[in-house]
This record gives sequence, C-alpha cells and structure tokens, in this order.
Amino acid sequence: MARVSQEHLDARRRQILDGAALCFARNGFHATSMQDVLKEVDLSAGAVYRYFSGKDELIAAIVTEVLDTVRGIYERAALESPPPTPDVLIPRTLTRMRELRPATLDDGAWMFPRLMVQVWTETTRNPELAAVLREGYQEVRAGWGRIVEGYKEAGLMPADADADALARTMIAVVQGFAAQIALFGGISEETVGGGLRALMTVPLAEQDA
Repeated sequence: MARVSQEHLDARRRQILDGAALCFARNGFHATSMQDVLKEVDLSAGAVYRYFSGKDELIAAIVTEVLDTVRGIYERAALESPPPTPDVLIPRTLTRMRELRPATLDDGAWMFPRLMVQVWTETTRNPELAAVLREGYQEVRAGWGRIVEGYKEAGLMPADADADALARTMIAVVQGFAAQIALFGGISEETVGGGLRALMTVPLAEQDA
C-alpha cells in the first residue's frame, strides 16, 4: 500500500479545520454536530476522527491556530527596527486573520469575528478551552511587550512606559473591533487604522502636580 504523503495529510487536516470553523461560525458550537462537520467537509467519520476526537478537540485546534498566527505576527514585528506602530500593526493582524479564514457566511459576514465571539462564550463553560485561550493570551501579551521594548529603543515611547498596560490595551482594541464586526459588520481594517492614527494625535493632558 502506498504511503500517504505529509502534504496530503496536512491538506486533509486543513480541509477539516476550515469546514468545522465555518460550521461553528455559522451556527455556534452547541448547535453544530459532528455530522454537520462531516457533511460540510464531505468526508467519512473515519477520515475526520483520524485527526480529531470530537468537537472539543476541533475547537481547541482552531483557537490554537489563530493564537499561534497572531503571536507569530507580533514576534516578527518585534524584530523590525523600529516595530510598526499600532495603527499599522493592528490592521495588519486583522488582514492576516482574514487571509487565514477568508470564507464568508451566508449573510456575507466575515467568518473570523463571529467565530471569535463564539470562542469567548464557550470558554465560560469549557475549562480546557479556557486554559488554551489563557495560555495563548499570555503569549500574545508577551509579544506586545517585546514590541513596546522596540518602541522604547527607537525613541517612539518613553522609557518608563508600561509595556503590559499597552499590551492589554492593544489586545482589547483588536477584540473590540472584532466584536463590532461580528455584531454589526461594515468595519474594515482601514477603519481600525484610521481610528488609531487619530487617537495617536491626541495630546497628553498635563498631570496634576
């Protein structure tokens, strides 16, 4: 029997993940059955269960992939001299997410933000998924911390700037825009960049002595 190539195995795994993500974004985790996933990807149960034991493992794999992608973006950005400013980096991150999950739902909505909201909801009842998300969040925060150090070295930010505070704020910006896109649509990466550029022009208020 001929051996199945790694390329074929990787392509099959990608097919399953993409189909499952579309199902989850469309109908939510609880309303999606493994039969729905099998139908979406047009594969047998044996073919799918070779890669994933069930819905929870599929969900965790999708979340891990997204977090790894975001972390990679920030790690590469930290190596730039100077690192790209938030008005460039955050739209870049959202664009990469669109490339990773390019499919749209039946109503034309971008799949990734809808899926992100589903993940947040699921973590309230799934401790294993919450642990995956928590670990990924810590890694993304650390990536932003390295970017802030690059800002400081380039003279773009005061030496005493709170790196973790900025990291948490920038993550919140991405999450907030993703929530707006999921709920209301009609928001582009350019809108995010423009809003951040405008915010960055606001002068700091004088601190009371």
